[in-house]
Amino acid sequence: MNVKAISLALSGLFLSGQAASATQIAWWHAMGGELGNKVNEIAGKFNQSQSEFEIKPVYKGSYSETMTGAITAFRARQQPHIVQVFEVGTATMMAADNAIYPVYKLMQDAGKAFDQSKYLPAVTGYYTDNDNNMLSMPFNSSTPVLYYNRDLLARAGVEVPTTWQEMAQAGQRLKETGTDCAFTTSWTPWVQLENFAALHDIPFATANNGFAGTEVELLVNRAEYVQHIEQLAEWGKSGLFKYGGRQSDSLPLFYSGECAMFMGSSASYAGIKNNTPDFEFGVGLLPYNETLIKQPQNSIIGGATLWVLQGHEQEEYQGVAEFFEFLSSPEIQADWHQFTGYLPITHAAYKLTQEQGFYQQNPGTEVAIEQMTRTEPTVNSKGIRLGNFVQIRDIVDEELEKVWADQSEPQKALNTIVERSNAQLGRFAKVN
Repeated sequence: MNVKAISLALSGLFLSGQAASATQIAWWHAMGGELGNKVNEIAGKFNQSQSEFEIKPVYKGSYSETMTGAITAFRARQQPHIVQVFEVGTATMMAADNAIYPVYKLMQDAGKAFDQSKYLPAVTGYYTDNDNNMLSMPFNSSTPVLYYNRDLLARAGVEVPTTWQEMAQAGQRLKETGTDCAFTTSWTPWVQLENFAALHDIPFATANNGFAGTEVELLVNRAEYVQHIEQLAEWGKSGLFKYGGRQSDSLPLFYSGECAMFMGSSASYAGIKNNTPDFEFGVGLLPYNETLIKQPQNSIIGGATLWVLQGHEQEEYQGVAEFFEFLSSPEIQADWHQFTGYLPITHAAYKLTQEQGFYQQNPGTEVAIEQMTRTEPTVNSKGIRLGNFVQIRDIVDEELEKVWADQSEPQKALNTIVERSNAQLGRFAKVN
């Protein structure tokens, strides 16, 4: 064996011994495909940056599957150290206070200088308790924006609509110039009800949208919501609005050019860029109803955060704290933000992205941040924190699909949503 081969062999033995001696930390997540590859890359960078701890990312399926799996694992005492939970699971995680290790306490116990003011308030505000302590670590936060086909809007001779009134005018002009579908939407509950409420500073539910306790009732059958759904239903009949399915199932309608505009997550940017080679697209703010509010509020977040679960050794939690510190660094956050379209979670990452010229080179990628930070959040625009929120969103989809299919009237559908959702909220309150 030559000298080079011996050196490589010894190096391999050293590295394998180093990995074996490192304290392993399990991170369960719901990031598939390219996002999953990026998660693995981040974990790999952390592992290479030091030798004491090794992050082991494990893909566990959808958001719901990941959260459910972690709860089941906790009951079996086989829980991971870190689990990624989407924002609608926040109330459920908070209620399990005996199972979670709050991030603010984790960082304090690990001796880390943890300054919450370094994080974007529109992001962290959703994941804090009543004493403004951060409970989970923001990771992939997004907000809905308006994507538009520049070519179709130019052909119709219309500007990007900023209000729902302008949306009606643009839609009519688009139809006259050969585009039957003016717009579609993804995640109907999130975009057309939850963010509609935030932008117009109207309550979605009682008890400060669930932030003030678990005794909560929905308010989405108020006149403002009824008017909005009636308008969407009317546009659906005329073809200006087209329902393309739940979650992000409507994206192909925009990819193909069938619909001129699409309301969806800021994190859809990379996918839209890769799937629209035949036309130029732009990114704008969500429209608002100027008869309800003159200056719209901030939109609210989607995405997920990282929760730490109890039941492990303190030295392992030291590794979790080290990883969270690494994950929050400007370089890691700026790279994640630029690659995915998710928001940068810190002011420093936002500033670094500006300095690197990313927003100038990729017009529209700053819109989501501007929309989230344009105003100080109010009680109604801080977010929505409800128990059994996953089930409630399913109820919203089920009942509104009856409206889009002309099988139910908007007022009736919204009344049913409130009734069925309140039953879910009542069940959650009883056990929490």
